[in-house]
Amino acid sequence: MARFDLTDREWALIAPLLPNKPRGVARTDDRRVLNAIFYVLRTGSPWRDLPERYGPYTTVYNRYNRWAKAGVWLRVFEALAAASPQSMQLIDSSIVRAHQHAAGRKKGGPDHAIGRSRGGLTSKIHVVVDERGLPVRLALTQGQASDKAVAPDLLEGLPASLVVADRGYDWQHLIDLVRQRGGNAHIPTQRDRKVQRSVDPSLYRQRNLVERFFCKLKHFRRIATRYDKLASNFLAAVALASTRLWLRAYESTT
Repeated sequence: MARFDLTDREWALIAPLLPNKPRGVARTDDRRVLNAIFYVLRTGSPWRDLPERYGPYTTVYNRYNRWAKAGVWLRVFEALAAASPQSMQLIDSSIVRAHQHAAGRKKGGPDHAIGRSRGGLTSKIHVVVDERGLPVRLALTQGQASDKAVAPDLLEGLPASLVVADRGYDWQHLIDLVRQRGGNAHIPTQRDRKVQRSVDPSLYRQRNLVERFFCKLKHFRRIATRYDKLASNFLAAVALASTRLWLRAYESTT
């Protein structure tokens, strides 16, 4: 088994979540294709540089691209994340620089979630993690997008919980939304506000869980730098890396 390949336990967890192919020409071995995709995500290698043991790189890339467009990778991630009890929800975001290969969309074309910020051409990954630091919701925007503006959509449909975030999420509308859902927001106010909101220090320190998540996520070199031109493909890469973190968590508890 190669270094980044799925273990038997990981494969047993993910295999039932993949699309069925009841008829027609047999599909190329799903496990080999997934191992190839994880190799690319982890090492950052170009698709055409895949080792021969994974088969033709075109087969791997086409499967990755087709299933990203169909939302398969996101659904796999969501199925695993559904097991989270979510007694706590921690929100944050992280900037990712876009490689020149990812830039260059046509003027007037679709938004590929690449914007210009102080770091140059960037995208921003938004996440909600649970009390174990495992991701339960993902989103992708341009690098200059406001964190607090994305937060309501991130929390939409999630169970009521303790919501912890930094000052960048200080927005009365967001705090009211959390309260209306039956939750409790622990978000400090901006320092220039006359009335300061108190936040439980022990809860606020738990934000290190989401910071550690981003550290683990960016071990996948194709996440740490964005090479994908399409937003759907890059979000699929983030979802697959997050899926791998969930698989390891499942494996460690069995």
